[in-house]
This record gives sequence, structure tokens and C-alpha cells, in this order.
Amino acid sequence: MKYIQVKFTAEPDSQDVRDIIAALTGEIGFDSFTDEPDRLVGYCQEDLFNEDTLTETLHNLPLPDVTVTFTANQAEDKNWNEEWEKAGFEPIIIDNRCAIVCKNMEEEAIANYPQLETIPMKILIDAQQAFGTGTHETTQMIVSLLLNQDLKDKRVLDCGCGTGILGIVAAKCGAKEVVSYDIDEWSVRNAEHNAELNGVELDVLEGDKRVLSHVSGVFDVILANINRNIILEDIDEFVSVMTTDSKIILSGFYEQDAETILQKANDLGLKESQRLLNHDWCCLLLEHQ
Repeated sequence: MKYIQVKFTAEPDSQDVRDIIAALTGEIGFDSFTDEPDRLVGYCQEDLFNEDTLTETLHNLPLPDVTVTFTANQAEDKNWNEEWEKAGFEPIIIDNRCAIVCKNMEEEAIANYPQLETIPMKILIDAQQAFGTGTHETTQMIVSLLLNQDLKDKRVLDCGCGTGILGIVAAKCGAKEVVSYDIDEWSVRNAEHNAELNGVELDVLEGDKRVLSHVSGVFDVILANINRNIILEDIDEFVSVMTTDSKIILSGFYEQDAETILQKANDLGLKESQRLLNHDWCCLLLEHQ
């Protein structure tokens, strides 16, 4: 698989700026990033790369005082998945109740992070690509909210499941059934693999919101860690598989987008009951009014 390597230079540069660049370019095909001292480097499969789309995305960056330039070149021809697997990621500990650990670094993590012994829930994830490892703030916020929900015997839907972390957490919190879906074939396979690693069952479907027409029944909790535009397009479908007692947890967007999402949610009979913030990222818990 051939990749395009893109070097992003931001002025002024900061970790928050790099996170936003990664999030927005991730929506147009980029699937891994590395930090260098003076730039962010992103990788996009060659057949998904479109320079005009990238230019427009960076032009619409929601940071008016930041300028981003980039250079794009053919990446060295190597097995990038193998490289990312070797790199792995450090353990992510959420509220001292859940730890997300890279499967390829499990022994090293246990040796270097003795506090892992006291964490009641451990999730193993194969770091086959950079996305979906739990390192992103939005994933961590949803996990934090999930840990405080009563999921025993509940039915959970995970929309845009990625590597399956959220569904795995829900299953470990007592959910009786977790249905997940993603448009990416790789994500479907990887979510199934990670569920097996963690000894839980996920029913993982390939597709977008239209897969819900093939799923029977309603859900007690719906999770969606996806971007603002898809949330606005799909939230009607989410509501169609909710009951009056169901809850929905949304993230993947910035706090400045929360009011737009809440306006649409209010029109559908939902209200905000809790909000978490991490840097500029937002997570909303919604319930019926």
C-alpha cells in the first residue's frame, strides 16, 4: 500500500493546533501522524489523497490567527502498518478506572506503569494504525462518561466504531449487547479482533447510518465519536432507534460547534444533561426532554 507523506507547518505552532489539523485531515483520508520538532507529519493512502481538498480543508481551519502550509511527497515504500505497530502507544489511564494499553507493549507497560495494577478495567488494543488507540481527547471523554452510566443489561450502539474501544468498554461495563458499525472495512475487522482480544462480543457491521435499517429493536445508549457534519446528518437516525429513556453520547467536535448540534438535538426532543471539555474538544450527554 503506497502512501503520500505530508509535512504541515503551522504558524504559530502548538499541540492544540496540531491536534485540530490531525482531526480535520483525518476526515479526508489521513490515517496516521507523527510529531517532529517544527512540524506535524501526516500520511494518507495515495488513492485517497487530493491536494485541492487538503488545501480547502486547511483554508477552513477554525483558527483565524493560524497559518498552515504543507509539502506533499511520495512516502518511502514500506509496510507502514508494521511501522505503526512497532511504535505503539503509551498506556492511557482514564479517571483511574480504565486503562487502554497497546497489545504490542503490554509487558513493557506493566513494568513501567505500576499503577496499572490498581486499575480495575484494562482494554488491550492492537495499534495497527494511529487512529482509534484512545489517545484522542474525544475518545477519553466518552469513556469517562461511559464509566459513570448504568449499562448492566443495556443495549448499546456505537456509530463509527473505529478500533472498537467504546463498544469494548460498554461490554465490560455490563452491556448485554453492543452493535457497532463503521464505513471502513479495516475498522470492522480490527474492532472484531480487538473485541476478541478483550474477551467480549461486538456485532460489527460495515456501512454508514443506513445499516440501522437492518438492525431490529431500539438502544438504551448510543455512542457517536464522529465529526460535526456527520452528527448533524445522522442524528435523526440515532433518535429513530432510541426510546424515551435512552441516552446519546456525542463527541468528535469542538466546543464552538456544540450549540449548532444542540439546536438540532432540541428540535428532535433532546436536551443536554452533561458536558465534558478537553482542550477545545467537546463531549455531550443528551437525553429526552
